[in-house]
Amino acid sequence: MSLSVGIVGLPNVGKSTLFQAITKKQVDCANYPFCTIDPNVGVVKVPDERVEKLAALSGSAKKVYATMEFIDIAGLVKGASQGEGLGNKFLANIKETDAILYILRCFKNEKIINTQTEINVLDDKEILDTEMALKDLAMADKIIFGLEKKIRANDKEAEKEGGVLKKARDFLEKGLVLIDQNWEEEEAKILNSHQFLTMKPRLYLLNGGADEIPENIKDLFKKNEWRFLTMDTLIELEAIDFSGEERISLGLEKEPQINALIRESYQLLNLITFLTTGEDETRAWTLKKGKTIREAAGVIHSDFEERFIRADVINWQDLLEAGGYEKAREKGLIKTEGKEYIAQDGDVVVIKSDA
Repeated sequence: MSLSVGIVGLPNVGKSTLFQAITKKQVDCANYPFCTIDPNVGVVKVPDERVEKLAALSGSAKKVYATMEFIDIAGLVKGASQGEGLGNKFLANIKETDAILYILRCFKNEKIINTQTEINVLDDKEILDTEMALKDLAMADKIIFGLEKKIRANDKEAEKEGGVLKKARDFLEKGLVLIDQNWEEEEAKILNSHQFLTMKPRLYLLNGGADEIPENIKDLFKKNEWRFLTMDTLIELEAIDFSGEERISLGLEKEPQINALIRESYQLLNLITFLTTGEDETRAWTLKKGKTIREAAGVIHSDFEERFIRADVINWQDLLEAGGYEKAREKGLIKTEGKEYIAQDGDVVVIKSDA
């Protein structure tokens, strides 16, 4: 499953610095706008203590983590929807991602050029939201125009789609973000099929030191239920290779904040992780929340889904506490589940099929 998060923001807000910290991949991070023209893509593992602990329990020769892509996209400016800066290229790159990570500048480093007149988190967020809404508005108009012939011919599906798109257009004309509105499941499905930028789930990163991020800004984000994290990306980059003890000695949290960011981004995509473990390997597998165990089997191998019989399932903590499969089975902790069972985050599974 290919999952990607686009890192977006105005120029010089710390996108490429964050990207380096996440991927440990050196990219051009020069101090001038638009230094990132072609998107840099990095595949990172999702930190997961369950893989470590289950591998130790099973004596696994190999550990395989869930992964996701982070894409560092060129800085956006006001007017991008009309082609300003690298606008059209920027917006096309975002369209290909599954979710968006907004970086909003809070740091006050005068050595880093600020393309805005002042540091204002809400103004920066509004520019990003507005430009994406304008791009979505143009796309909605184009799609609605394309549906008109079918609607005149009384095509019921076209009428339904057109109605949803006109509803979306009304919101976009007000500069509103589509994902923040209330949609029925079928409406959301129609909108997502067109990859509207403002329908993508988003996470906000307030980039700055603890003394640079105003409390009222954090309170506002909480009030509006905007998912956010705070981080000084430059410090995290500089400390990326430090041990936990070294970080503590410098007054930092023991675990890199990058790990929390990766995990939060993973959760943003409405994903769960199920696991398999044995002597050969312990592996984390990615699955959309709400999928069945049969569909989970298909993630491991398509033949397992087609020829699925049943699955042995146990929660990872129960398996650890029991001390392994044999003792867990003796205690009746391993459940046999059929194809309709909904896979849960943290399930350790053994798939039975006639493949």
